[in-house]
Amino acid sequence: MKESKDISWINRIKDLLADNPKDKKDLISLLETAAKDNLITQDSYQMILGVFSVSEIPVREIMIPRPHMIAIDVNDELNTVITKVIESGHSRFPVINGKLDEIIGILHAKDLLKNQINMMDDFDLHDYMRQATFIPESKRLNVLLNDFKASRNHIAIVIDEHSNVSGLVTLEDLIEEIIGEIDDEHDVFSKEFIIQQASNKYIIDALLTLDDFNERFRSSLIDEDIETIGGFLINKFERVPKKQEIIEINNLVFTVISADSKKINRVQLVIKKDNNST
Repeated sequence: MKESKDISWINRIKDLLADNPKDKKDLISLLETAAKDNLITQDSYQMILGVFSVSEIPVREIMIPRPHMIAIDVNDELNTVITKVIESGHSRFPVINGKLDEIIGILHAKDLLKNQINMMDDFDLHDYMRQATFIPESKRLNVLLNDFKASRNHIAIVIDEHSNVSGLVTLEDLIEEIIGEIDDEHDVFSKEFIIQQASNKYIIDALLTLDDFNERFRSSLIDEDIETIGGFLINKFERVPKKQEIIEINNLVFTVISADSKKINRVQLVIKKDNNST
C-alpha cells in the first residue's frame, strides 16, 4: 500500500514538472497531499511553506515595533548598560543619542563583555559600537535574508517612508518565519502549557484550550468559534500581534513573547490584583 502511494506521488510530481511554467498553488497542493500521506513530515511541509512565504512578506509584518525596542543611550553609564543587557537577555542593542530616531550604532553584548576587564572610569560606548544597518518597512524577507548572509549581520533597524525608526528585525525573527519558533538560552522551555513564574505571572502556550485556561484561572473568556487562547487573543487584537504587544482583558494582562506572521506561539500572563481585596 505504501509503495503504491509512493508511485502515485512520484507520478504526480512528474506530471507537475512536465508543465511549464509551474504553478506555485499546484506545487503547494501536491506537498500538502504528500504531508497528509506521511511522505514528508508536517515539520518539513511547514518549513517549505515558510520558504515560500518569505518572498511575499515585508519586514513590517515581523519586526519588533518601535514601542518595544530596547535601546541603550550612548551617554549611559557602564552599570546602566550592563543592567539593560542582563535584564533583557538580548545580545544586540541599538545605540541612540538621546532619542530613538537618532540611532548611531549597534552594541553587541559580547564586545562589551570581552573588554569589560579593561574598563575603567573613562568608559565610552563609542568604543564598542558597530555600524547600524537601516532598511525600509517594505523590504521583502527573502531579500533581507540574502543581505544578512552577505554582510554576516544579525540585526537591522527598520525605518518608515519619512526615515523615522519604526522597529527592528533580527536574523532570528526571520529564521523563525521559515522554520518556526526557536527557543534560545533566554527562553523558558517546557512541554507544559502553563509555567508559573511568580504568584501572579505565568508563561502560557498559545495552544492551551480556552476551557483549560478558564478552569485554571477561574476566568470566563468565551469565543464560540475559537478553541485556544492563542486564537482568542488574535480575535481580540483583530490581527496577529507582534512580539511584546500587550492587551488587557479585565484583570488579565497578556504580553506576546513569541509570534510569527501567522500565529501566536506563547504569551506571558500577569493577573492584576484586585484593589478591593485585602
